[in-house]
Amino acid sequence: MATSETHTFDLNIDEIIQEAYERCGAKANSGYDLKSARRSLNILFSEWGNRGIHLWKVASYSQELTAGTAQYSAPTSTNDILEAYVSTSSGTTSSTTDVSLTKISRSEYAALPNKGSQGQPSQYYVEREKVPKITLYQTPNASTYTHLKYYYVKRIEDAGIYTNTADVVFRFIPCMVAGLAYYISMKVNPQITQQNKLIYEDELSRALNEDGQRTSVYITPQSYYPGGS
Repeated sequence: MATSETHTFDLNIDEIIQEAYERCGAKANSGYDLKSARRSLNILFSEWGNRGIHLWKVASYSQELTAGTAQYSAPTSTNDILEAYVSTSSGTTSSTTDVSLTKISRSEYAALPNKGSQGQPSQYYVEREKVPKITLYQTPNASTYTHLKYYYVKRIEDAGIYTNTADVVFRFIPCMVAGLAYYISMKVNPQITQQNKLIYEDELSRALNEDGQRTSVYITPQSYYPGGS
């Protein structure tokens, strides 16, 4: 038996809505139904921002440092900044030197005594505003390390027009459709809402478990000596 030898299956927004409605035993009969479903899909994508890190949305960014400037705005699509470092170059050449920065909390940053002191940055604090900002300590003098580089989690793109495909990897297609069916059922068929919720949570749990990095983890216990100086 021949196989397709293709790996391109995807759904556009219209097909996602149709599948979700069919799971609710209903049809999208009007333009308002489509608009309402697309709104629910965008809300679902926002809800996924509370479900952890989605690896396909992790991107890197390079910010040129300005001497005496400690705070920089992240790209407008940023959800959070994962890890950061300062670099001698904006590129990835063999001569580039990178120094990792430690992420600190707001309280830790507030406790720093002299936030305006200039030198080589060693720590950073992220203000998770509508457009997140990253603040460095010490304030860079930009003499050696001229660029701030970091990995950040991007927001999932809006659904947009109905002929678009969703900004979702194939692993998350099942839970995306199940989630939209759950959201739609609250509007058109509340009797199956709980059922759809269980299906959605099960699909999402499997997708999140799969969406990880297969690397070894080493845990070293911290030593503690009572009465030690």
